[in-house]
Amino acid sequence: MADTDGLLDARDFGTSAGPAASGFHVKGAHGQDWGLRNRLSRIFRPDTGRTVMLAFDHGYFVGPMAGLERLDTRIAPLVPDADAIMMTRGALRTSIPATAGAGIVLRASGGPSILRELSDEHIALDMEDALRLNAAAVAIQVFVGGEHESRSVANLAALVDAGQRHGVAVLGVTAVGKDMVRDARYFRLATRISAEMGAHIVKTYYVDEGFETVTASCPVPIIVAGGKKLPEIDALTMAYRSIQEGAAGVDMGRNIFQSDSPAGMLAAVRAVVHDGLKPEEAYEIYKEKAGGSAA
Repeated sequence: MADTDGLLDARDFGTSAGPAASGFHVKGAHGQDWGLRNRLSRIFRPDTGRTVMLAFDHGYFVGPMAGLERLDTRIAPLVPDADAIMMTRGALRTSIPATAGAGIVLRASGGPSILRELSDEHIALDMEDALRLNAAAVAIQVFVGGEHESRSVANLAALVDAGQRHGVAVLGVTAVGKDMVRDARYFRLATRISAEMGAHIVKTYYVDEGFETVTASCPVPIIVAGGKKLPEIDALTMAYRSIQEGAAGVDMGRNIFQSDSPAGMLAAVRAVVHDGLKPEEAYEIYKEKAGGSAA
């Protein structure tokens, strides 16, 4: 165990000041090569610097789930309205039209199913295949505090090395075990480790207290995971607060594809992230598009 005696808690996160001006719309990427910055621009809109990512990679460890029974009929119609899509290479090749204009983010780690210890992951995607699929980024789980923490960090580092060689961004995904405390202190630790190891984007969870310190202390963009299915107004509120407190976007799955109106919910989330609508205003968009299916 590390000697933590004399290790002072961080206090001054400068949350009142935005990121330093760099001339590029993605935080921390101004020094990257042209190709990598171009790929980041497929994920983050240049006019807002934000993204609405649609995640449907869940099948790589849970198999079919509600809303993802048929990717070709349930997910493919939503793709044109997402800035980026996060999925496995198998899902992309079999179910997503090659005419899709969204930025491609490929799941690059895997191994255990939901029946086993989830932190026991390995790299499951070669960067050359990511290039064949025109990926803007690859995503990998990082299990800070998990049983296989060191391996997951090593996996991230190896993927970053490959990404830097080929100009492909790497998304570090904060994985939280059921026994871990989900608070700002933990997420500051987990997100900073991913960024320090070279991740170009970090995905994490929103917390009600101190989330602005998580985004301020991470030198690359943070996007917020949707997590479990919430009532639509609650999911929109989480998205709104995330953006107000420094997140560069959201990566939602179940809160989109398990909604009564996935297209309506996606439109509402876009209005929050890119247009700055408040949750109540965006909820009206959802209800209008949902019609009789809205509660």
